[in-house]
Amino acid sequence: MNEKEHSHVTSFGYELIRDHVLASILGKHEKDILYWAGKDLARKFPLYTMEEALAFFHEAGWGTLQLEKTAKDSAYYTLETYNLPQSGLSRSHRLEAGFLAEQQQKIGGYMAECFDEQVKKNGIVTFQIKWDLKATI
Repeated sequence: MNEKEHSHVTSFGYELIRDHVLASILGKHEKDILYWAGKDLARKFPLYTMEEALAFFHEAGWGTLQLEKTAKDSAYYTLETYNLPQSGLSRSHRLEAGFLAEQQQKIGGYMAECFDEQVKKNGIVTFQIKWDLKATI
């Protein structure tokens, strides 16, 4: 095997860590910890526009993120994961939700939270980011 073949990371390897190892380590606190870890990642990898999040998700291997609609105090995104749809059904996507919330908060200047994520049968995850226009940061 050459060096290039050794450096290839498979989706199976990613899924082992994300879906099994993290879940075992974090236990019942998995969703809360992943959300705050996503917020921390956003602080370490700041974006200048929310449009940049689409490319970031792709580069991170999280999937294809798409903005569906916006309102004055919220935005709705869908995420099509790169892994098998059945893995997406059981995986917590709170890491991605925390990342989106923190980026929106930094970019928009208002307190923000991402919630109401739903995983549909086709493996598509939906996120709603909501920000408080009365709570500037």
